[in-house]
Amino acid sequence: MNSKFKNIKLEKSWLKELGLEFELSYMQELKLFLQSEKKRGKKIFPKGEDMFKALNLTPLDKVKVVILGQDPYHGAGQAHGLCFSVPEGVRIPPSLQNIFKELQSDLGLSIPSSGCLESWAEQGVLLLNSILSVEKGLANSHSSKGWELFTDSVISMVNEKKSIVFMLWGGYAAQKGKSIDSTRHLVLKSVHPSPLSAHRGFFGNRHFSKCNQFLESKGISPIDWKVYKSVNT
Repeated sequence: MNSKFKNIKLEKSWLKELGLEFELSYMQELKLFLQSEKKRGKKIFPKGEDMFKALNLTPLDKVKVVILGQDPYHGAGQAHGLCFSVPEGVRIPPSLQNIFKELQSDLGLSIPSSGCLESWAEQGVLLLNSILSVEKGLANSHSSKGWELFTDSVISMVNEKKSIVFMLWGGYAAQKGKSIDSTRHLVLKSVHPSPLSAHRGFFGNRHFSKCNQFLESKGISPIDWKVYKSVNT
């Protein structure tokens, strides 16, 4: 891996496919941007070791489902490298609350007290933000700095798999996933779970049951969507 990213540890199946990305100019420029922002005293979320957590918890050969987000939460203590997820003990954000409400409606699951979705990631749910860092208090502040190109490569790698499920919530995710081969994969689209839009089609989309039905039809074990507390905390 390029020396500018020498402190980044990437799971081996992803490193094999994406290692060359770190040698490209856009990734070098991205790293320099992040270093410059930190030198200027900017607070960047999530922590450096968590920026690639989605990939590290869900190896490429284990991916069954992809949920696409936009960029990390920008409040202190919220972002930890998985889209929509927050660490144990952190207040559950509104969009995640709505995701849990749909889970309850769709599958009859109780609303969890934890917003940490690591148990999903460990089963093969790639919780991928398009942008993997953000400045404290400034949503979308690291857009167009290079992350989108990197995560496009991630999606391209996953798109080559035989048959998996993509959950695209909102216009941004739909645009990000426009290259996905819907003849091979199940592509589930709806409005975003944000309180601003959830009542316009997120509630009642039944994406979680549709996902598991598709996986089982392909001989793939379904996802246990119950949220379990992380063993790492």
